[in-house]
Amino acid sequence: MAAYTALYRKWRPGVFEDVKGQDHIVTTLKNQIRTGRIGHAYLFCGTRGTGKTTIAKIFARAVNCEQPVDGNPCGECAACRTIAAGNSVNVVEIDAASNNGVDNIREIREEVQYSPAEGKYRVYIIDEVHMLSTGAFNALLKTLEEPPSYVIFILATTEVHKIPVTVLSRCQRYDFRRIAGDTITDRLAEMAAAEEIDAEEKALRYIAKKGDGSMRDAISLFDQCVAFHYGESLTYEKVLGVLGAVDNEVFRNLLHMVVKGDTAGSLRVIEEIVLQGRELTQFVLDFTWYMRNLLLLKASGDEESLDMTAEDIERLKEESGLLDEGVLMRYIRVCSELANQMRYAVGKRVLLELAVIRLTRPQMEENMDSVLQRLKELEKRLDQGDFSLPEGAGAASFQTAGGENGEGNEALGNGAESGSLGGGRGNPADKGREEQVVVLPRGQYEDLQLIREQWNRIVRALGGSSRSALLEAEPEPFGEGSIMLGFRDETYYLIGSRESVFSELSDYVRANYQREITFKARLLTSGEVKDTRYISDEELKEKIHMDIVTENG
Repeated sequence: MAAYTALYRKWRPGVFEDVKGQDHIVTTLKNQIRTGRIGHAYLFCGTRGTGKTTIAKIFARAVNCEQPVDGNPCGECAACRTIAAGNSVNVVEIDAASNNGVDNIREIREEVQYSPAEGKYRVYIIDEVHMLSTGAFNALLKTLEEPPSYVIFILATTEVHKIPVTVLSRCQRYDFRRIAGDTITDRLAEMAAAEEIDAEEKALRYIAKKGDGSMRDAISLFDQCVAFHYGESLTYEKVLGVLGAVDNEVFRNLLHMVVKGDTAGSLRVIEEIVLQGRELTQFVLDFTWYMRNLLLLKASGDEESLDMTAEDIERLKEESGLLDEGVLMRYIRVCSELANQMRYAVGKRVLLELAVIRLTRPQMEENMDSVLQRLKELEKRLDQGDFSLPEGAGAASFQTAGGENGEGNEALGNGAESGSLGGGRGNPADKGREEQVVVLPRGQYEDLQLIREQWNRIVRALGGSSRSALLEAEPEPFGEGSIMLGFRDETYYLIGSRESVFSELSDYVRANYQREITFKARLLTSGEVKDTRYISDEELKEKIHMDIVTENG
């Protein structure tokens, strides 16, 4: 029985045209061979499985080929056959990971003094060259700079940043790109047809995606799936089972649970994943990628960058209305942090469950995106007419500033009974405090009364993430045609003091009340009591017997 050859070895390209996804490099090297403008040192850098060693071997055969065809090795001459069989003394492959000492490089320096016994060039392919020691790099420099005319060095690495600048400057550098998913899918389909393997396109596309830009990785995964289901049709579900992956339907289910704040339901999804034996780190990475696709589709509408089937894109469009971009970014941040933690953790399930609880309960976090999500949830509850406190919230967590229709501020400005300006949120301990009366010009007084009376209606009409913060604001006069908004909570102040919020307020007042009013904001000091009642200068005539303090407008 003949020994089995892995598919990635069996299907290794023999000519430049068979190399996929690296046209910019293939074209350059073929032109050099056709014109005889062959360099003496090349540096191939890029991620694993993108064709560095493959192109190096094709190039080594092409420069020694007796009858090259359009820059490609003919594959028929003695030199091509000898090199392809690995028996040529003119092509030397060195693994720098295990041959990284000075002595190894000195052996190369001694060998290059002798011209090739047959063929035109001696080619040294040094793989993972970044593993060479500092002494080895120094020993290589002189030979690399001025090698004999018959010597070619091809250095390959996945970590080009570790190569000394002195070496980089002596080489022609070629950067190998990650291979596109469609290119890998087409190659897998070509292999499946040649090997008489029945495989669904969706299954091949998923394998290509898991290859993450590496042709070799994708072919190895394909080989693994075929071996597990040998003689059977390779379906998408079978590929998911072999690779320990999770279908997008599971991600949709989990996302729905998280958005609803259903902690128990989300944990049940995790329990099911664990019982199925799925790899949890990969699950988190895939879930993060799923949300990334959702965010890109929602933010840009660019479907071409998603690398997904048309069916999955349509499903993703349906999910895009489920939550906004800010919440999605928080979910992605939490999952990205989780993936880094799980990489070296033993209790991966515990970390995953804790992260799911954080996703469903944003009140557990104190950063800004969590606060914004909580504000959005409060706004949604208000829109639905639910004025009850959220579970676990204190008595002062949230309080509406008026009636259901936004007209509950009629009593503002009626003295100590109304307390603060926010619609009756006064401190009972301050009821005995003597109020201060401030006289305002008629125009300022009318602006203030309008804003106070219509404040809830204005804020609810604007909507957005700033609504909950503005509902807690206390309008005050601030000169001619200007209103100051006082905030007692620093978070609400940060949200409500943005220029975009001021602009929206001014535009709404101008359009609906025909008034030109600008808005400012300030953070009220701790313990500051609003015990001021404002009256117009006309009202002053009727209450001249009162102690009057005139405000400079």
